[in-house]
Amino acid sequence: MSQLSTKVNKPKKKFAFRTIIVVLLALLYIWAFSGMPINDIKETAGQISKAIFSGIFHPDWDYVYLSDGEDLIRGLLDTLAIAILGTFISGILCIPFAFWAANNMSKGKTITSTGKFMLSFIRTFPEIVMAILFIKAVGPGSFAGVLALGLHSIGMLGKLFSEEIESLDMGPTEALTATGANRLQVLWFAVLPQVLPGFLSYTLYRFEINIRAAAILGVIGAGGIGTPLIFALSSRDWDRVGIILLGIIVMVTIIDAISGFLRRRII
Repeated sequence: MSQLSTKVNKPKKKFAFRTIIVVLLALLYIWAFSGMPINDIKETAGQISKAIFSGIFHPDWDYVYLSDGEDLIRGLLDTLAIAILGTFISGILCIPFAFWAANNMSKGKTITSTGKFMLSFIRTFPEIVMAILFIKAVGPGSFAGVLALGLHSIGMLGKLFSEEIESLDMGPTEALTATGANRLQVLWFAVLPQVLPGFLSYTLYRFEINIRAAAILGVIGAGGIGTPLIFALSSRDWDRVGIILLGIIVMVTIIDAISGFLRRRII
């Protein structure tokens, strides 16, 4: 009898708990939106919205390729090149940080904690902030975008790489060490074969993110398709905005499909 009453009480407790969660979330949203200033809708809002949607659904196909200037294809290729170079730089430079931050590769917690702090510190700054800093240092253009993506991605890739290193099987490492192998031989024959598939998979995943980031960085002058996009938005050239957004969607979709296929083959 007691077991039956316990089973009956459990659904009631779950229902009460879910109800409390829903009420708390509703109160949180009400509190958050209550502080937002709601301005009057402009009289031209409907006309502008109609023009935006009309331009997006009727893109400027002539902008796809222009023989005498910048066009959609050149902008997308520039964005792709920025993402590739930024990912390549971060994928190489983050490896020492990953081994530095891995618990099973350092002799003391102090060394490991310092490595983890460095990776967290690098991840603190968003790509846009780094791009603005590099634009001031090297000038506007693709080079600033490459440096911003490369430096920012070191933090995230280094964290993922270090977790991959921490999860490796130490059996082959101990076996090679027992036979008298040096640290370089242990690294080459026992560590890298285990972590390399994970490294490649994480790098491809980060490349997908960098494609989107590279398109955004152009808005502040760091090269890529974002530069003509912000010019088209400023001049209210909605037909050109539509074709640029369509190009970004197609490029990101293709890159995601290729990257997903490669990651499945690697893992």
